[in-house]
Amino acid sequence: MTTWPDADAPTPGALVEALAGDLLEMSAANSGGRIVVGIAGAPGSGKSTLASLLSMHLGPTTSAVVPMDGFHLADAVLRGRGIRDRKGAIDTFDACGYVALLARVVAADDPVVYAPMYMRGLEEPIAGAIPVPREIPIVLTEGNYLLVPDPPWAKLRDLATAIWYVDIPNDIRQQRLQRRHEEHGMPSQEARAWTVGPDEENARLIASTRDYADRIVTWT
Repeated sequence: MTTWPDADAPTPGALVEALAGDLLEMSAANSGGRIVVGIAGAPGSGKSTLASLLSMHLGPTTSAVVPMDGFHLADAVLRGRGIRDRKGAIDTFDACGYVALLARVVAADDPVVYAPMYMRGLEEPIAGAIPVPREIPIVLTEGNYLLVPDPPWAKLRDLATAIWYVDIPNDIRQQRLQRRHEEHGMPSQEARAWTVGPDEENARLIASTRDYADRIVTWT
């Protein structure tokens, strides 16, 4: 595992450029074949933003992003199980479905794989929203639980070329997370309670997987 950047941290733009360069080198080392790189981190750590910026830098013919959030169980299912108030916890995702789809992405046997996307505001997953054509050489997948060593999540280590962990100060992460909840219609007091309650419980589990990462990325 490597930690990067060090004390002489580059600007966010330079960090994205450097990481994108690393992805291109990894792809070249794989003889130009497809690589799948995971970006893990706690809620509000900026992993989605980092994945999006990397993909934008690389361009749409070179990269695609497959978010784990597309495998949220629907609210109707969560209510039926009595766990809607724990949405975002590790058992509120279709983990087997996520692993199976990534296996298809890695194999690149199909002309195109369609991944689901989680729609903020609607707060539900949308099926078949993200096309991943066979020709795309770099696929980024980001989510909370990519480094969990228990099945079925542990299979991701065999599927992914590498998995990075995004690390930021906890107070900054919580501020960003609460603001995101508020921006999507949650009252301020409720947003704070959810941030320091269910979100923080999930964050502690995710932080416990940090040392399994191939690289720690400091991202603020």
